[in-house]
Amino acid sequence: MYHAVATDPNEATRALSVTPEAFAEQMAVLADRGLTPVATAGLAACWRSGRALPERPVLITFDDGYEGVHRNALPVLAKHGFPATLFVSTGWLRGPYDTGGGLDTMLDWDQVRELAAAGVEIGGHSHSHPQLDQVSDATLRFELIHCKEIVSDQLGTVPASFAYPYGYSSRRVRQAVRETGYAQALAVGNGLARRAQGPYALRRVTVRRSTGVEEFERVVEGRAIARAFAGERALTKGYAVVRRVRQARRVVSRSVG
Repeated sequence: MYHAVATDPNEATRALSVTPEAFAEQMAVLADRGLTPVATAGLAACWRSGRALPERPVLITFDDGYEGVHRNALPVLAKHGFPATLFVSTGWLRGPYDTGGGLDTMLDWDQVRELAAAGVEIGGHSHSHPQLDQVSDATLRFELIHCKEIVSDQLGTVPASFAYPYGYSSRRVRQAVRETGYAQALAVGNGLARRAQGPYALRRVTVRRSTGVEEFERVVEGRAIARAFAGERALTKGYAVVRRVRQARRVVSRSVG
């Protein structure tokens, strides 16, 4: 899971960004080790149909929609012939639906169309990038449906895949994603994706600015992932409890009101 690919990102995106040089080196690792990138929809289609996946499959995904995905990542992907998936927050992209919430320089719709034409799957990532498990049912539906409608209108194809903003979901959120028509969805979890996770809670591993090439090699080989992300997993579990308590309080408050 990538976010910004940029030489000099702003402070809001720096920790979760990678430099163009690091991204190129990481894609070379995938090529050298014989991994086969697949798009998210392709992975899910294989699992649903029972078809065999290609040898040593891996997903390359980008969240939010930063401009560097087009400027810096696309040429590297094209060099290797790698497919990837970009999950866009439609209200963050430059253009007619821009809400001004983008954290750095974002893609415009012409660039998104060029990415799609180059073989990058475009998925949904909500409209305004909220914590979906903390919003009302009405807001949740709006975020999912509006995102899907905008992508469909701009690209002429309906997005099949979704990624949860911040990686957060709940049974209610996953059910809404399914009912909206997304065929599969990705979380974070910092673990390998397994079929047993189901199509609406597939895990990904975060690649950030501090990820060195040796750590990247270990991660893509499936080695020492638990140790590499132990601290982050502990924080995630703790914050999950906090979010559930907050959501329960909101439900009670609405009921009393």
